[in-house]
Amino acid sequence: MLPANFFSGKARRSYAIGCFAPVPVRGRMGQDGRPPTRRKWPPQLAYASRMASDRLSARRLNRALLARQLLLERNDSPILDTVRHLVGLQAQEPLDPYTALWSRLDSFDPDDLGKLLIDRKVVRIVAMRATVHLLAADDCLELRPMMQEVLDKELRLHQQHRSHLAGLDLAPVISHARELLAEQPRTMSSLREELGTAFPDLNAAALAYAMRNHLPLVQIPPRGVWGQSSQVRYANAEDWLGRPASDTPSPEQMVLRYLAAFGPAAAADVAAWSRLTGMRDVIEQVQPQLQTFTDDRGRTLVDLPDAPRPDADTPAPPRFLPQFDNVLLSHKDRTRIISDDDRPIANEIAPFKGHVLYDGFWTGVWSIDRDGAAAILTIEHARPLTAPAEQEIGEEGTALLHLHARDAENREVRFVRAAP
Repeated sequence: MLPANFFSGKARRSYAIGCFAPVPVRGRMGQDGRPPTRRKWPPQLAYASRMASDRLSARRLNRALLARQLLLERNDSPILDTVRHLVGLQAQEPLDPYTALWSRLDSFDPDDLGKLLIDRKVVRIVAMRATVHLLAADDCLELRPMMQEVLDKELRLHQQHRSHLAGLDLAPVISHARELLAEQPRTMSSLREELGTAFPDLNAAALAYAMRNHLPLVQIPPRGVWGQSSQVRYANAEDWLGRPASDTPSPEQMVLRYLAAFGPAAAADVAAWSRLTGMRDVIEQVQPQLQTFTDDRGRTLVDLPDAPRPDADTPAPPRFLPQFDNVLLSHKDRTRIISDDDRPIANEIAPFKGHVLYDGFWTGVWSIDRDGAAAILTIEHARPLTAPAEQEIGEEGTALLHLHARDAENREVRFVRAAP
């Protein structure tokens, strides 16, 4: 079972993201003998929820998502609590969480996040969708075991390694890898070499990759620390954090947390975020605690009753997101954040670039280039922009340059219309 403070660590203050006064969740008991809890949203965020109709338009869903994701207005919450509330941040690119948090928090200092990594309060680990996420330490030990079926499937389908692993008993390999990692953190090449020596008749590269999926391997600092770079070195999360992973993770609590950060949503949306199967059954288990809505397409959506669902006309300022931000990847139906017409354009121009939101919706992509002492932020927009829109986006982009190019003598924002 999950502890009563699973949602937010210690519910010690009320603020816009969700370390709120705990409310018991019916039907389960936590490790401390008390019911697990969910967030109670403060009145200032629940203002539109009481007036919500049963049908939610795409703009209402957009504003609800932005409110949960702290993208309607920046917040002054602690970084660790923010990471918990968001149920982790995409971290395939080491610096992406810094951009993601800068767009959500007031006075964000990247050194503070780096210190959390060094102090083992947050970790970088393969989790949802078999991709690298930045997770709070407690969430790592709770969520990573739940994602094992996703990682097993990814391994079975892996084009390069599946033929070498089919039918193998990996138990002795896993045991040996645990011992190697307990001795010291290792690079993947070091692990591959050691496993090749211990199991000379097997494909060493396939074995090392399999350990990425079968063991909870965290990428340890200085990897992912602002201003530093290093090879990827791995440690077993249980060794690195000094405590075991959960052997009874709760999918019900995971779904409630997902809704707090991404709702309203359908079972297919939870599955898209996690790649886990059986989400419809899990939602049925917690259905008595949820409120039901429909969207413009007639889909049934569920949500926490007191979670924010702002009015469709709520202002949404420009926001710059990293290339893999979960706000863009965590729903089966993504029309709440990007239109069906814009998705092909995004797929064409987005690789290796961040994303720009304007009026709450995907508008284009961004990238930063250095030219000597100058830093140039280029914004490729899919649709024509008005002069006021360019001004608003440009001001936010200039602020972003101060994060990513503090040492630049000159900073410039350029707008380019994306080729149709």
